[in-house]
Amino acid sequence: MSSRSSGRSRPPIVVTSEDHHKLSRIAAGAVNTMPELAAELSAELDRARILPQGRSSGEHVRIGSEVRFRDDTSGKETTVTLVWPEDADIAVNKISVVTPIGVALIGMAGGRSIEWTTRSGDIKRLTVMMVRDPLDALSSN
Repeated sequence: MSSRSSGRSRPPIVVTSEDHHKLSRIAAGAVNTMPELAAELSAELDRARILPQGRSSGEHVRIGSEVRFRDDTSGKETTVTLVWPEDADIAVNKISVVTPIGVALIGMAGGRSIEWTTRSGDIKRLTVMMVRDPLDALSSN
């Protein structure tokens, strides 16, 4: 996965202080079991703008956000909800933040594109088409 950081500029990302804290612990805990993914997650967290405690941005992907993104190679659009690992369920499009695509999505804003590396080593590019804030998703249910 380290090829993902191929020297191209990365889009800015924003994360809440709460997500940053928990994700940092997850990355540290994954160093021995998933070293490449842990390194990618740590690198993303290192470059993130961290919002103060209690603040969030509905424009940026965070845990619980519903995200529609386009695979820029195939043009296929997919809608997922980004969740903690224990809540992941691919059958209902709940994607763990501790997956290559989850790491790519965290902190992204709509209209932004990013390259990411699949588990098989393929480099892909995705564009975030829409971010739905978790609070908006709750109020519409």
